[in-house]
Amino acid sequence: MNRRLLAFVLIVVVSVGVVAATSPMIVDKVRLGLDLKGGFEILYEAQPVEAGGKITKESLLETARSLEVRANATGVAEPDVTTEGSNRIRVKIAGVTDENKVRDILKKPAELTFRSARGCAEDAGYCKVELQGNDFKQNGADVRQTNLNEYEISIKLKDKDKFAEITREVAKLSPKNQLAIYLDDKELSAPNVSYEIPSDEAVISGNYTRESANELKNTINLGALPLKLTEKYTQSVGATLGKLSLQETLFAGALATVLILLFMMIFYRLPGIIASLSIVVFIWLLLLCFNLLNATLTLPGIAAFILGIGMAVDANIIMAERIKEEMRSGKSIMSSHKAGSKNSFRTIIDSHVTTAIAGTVLYFLGTGAVKGFAVILILTIIVSILSNVFISRFLLSLLIRSNLVKKPGSFGVKEDEIRAL
Repeated sequence: MNRRLLAFVLIVVVSVGVVAATSPMIVDKVRLGLDLKGGFEILYEAQPVEAGGKITKESLLETARSLEVRANATGVAEPDVTTEGSNRIRVKIAGVTDENKVRDILKKPAELTFRSARGCAEDAGYCKVELQGNDFKQNGADVRQTNLNEYEISIKLKDKDKFAEITREVAKLSPKNQLAIYLDDKELSAPNVSYEIPSDEAVISGNYTRESANELKNTINLGALPLKLTEKYTQSVGATLGKLSLQETLFAGALATVLILLFMMIFYRLPGIIASLSIVVFIWLLLLCFNLLNATLTLPGIAAFILGIGMAVDANIIMAERIKEEMRSGKSIMSSHKAGSKNSFRTIIDSHVTTAIAGTVLYFLGTGAVKGFAVILILTIIVSILSNVFISRFLLSLLIRSNLVKKPGSFGVKEDEIRAL
């Protein structure tokens, strides 16, 4: 056995072995979207916290990040939270066991406020809200231990000048110079303010244990949404329905792939067999990329996945047909392979580039499922070029150079089709 044939056999054996050994693990780790796993989707419309306020791009993105943190705190693995337009946020959460619990946390977050008695009636208590959600930094609460081995919660503020002004005015109200800290309508503490505090940090102290301090810190970080949210659209997909959709889609995709591979092997003979191997590697690499990118697979994603298989097949067909055309013109197998591979390469790259441009446009102009479809489409193009252009060409070159393939019939070319030069 010569070196080229040995290299071909080793590459095939190792590739098949790696794919067979790792595929179950890779498939199990693929994240499924709510349309395949079950879950729910909510479309929120955002409004300013204060009347007359404005919704900025930054506040919308910050609110979306807050929703993602809040959903993650319920034990949900990486929800899909995206902004749409100038005032909408779409939340997709798959694999939820207690939908009502998650919805309540998303819908009714804890609200942290600092209140005083400025301008309040004698029996009105702390009626004036001095600081609220949009005054605190996102995830700005933290726990620290004092020199007395006590625990306190520090909260970062966005505007230290505003805090300084509030504390200066509250200090003048003695004996009602407290700045009370509320979580929803529950008073956490009401420390006295004796002087102006020119700082961007407020502190909640008390008889907190490490556990209770961390719990309060997490509660505060889950609250303080920059914008008010109103549900405009909801959709639930049951786990049974999602599982059925997945089974039917995978069956259809597997059947189509098997038929394509059979067609390639029957019609194109040796190049078809090598193409079939490269397509199997292509599918494995695509799933591996899914895991590495931590992407979520949805029904549109599976559609893009199957479309990518079709494009990979097209790349192999173009190369095989060009090689057959060169053989029919009377060239040797080696010359036909060189000329056919060279002439087909530009056509394949051009077709992939145009599809990638279309996918890029879909990504930047589309939303939700369309954007997910575009991402997977672009990913399939990159993996297809690697596996179905370079790998197929290299394996076919090894076989031809090993002098094992000597008949045009191995490429699906009949003797009577070959015309003399």
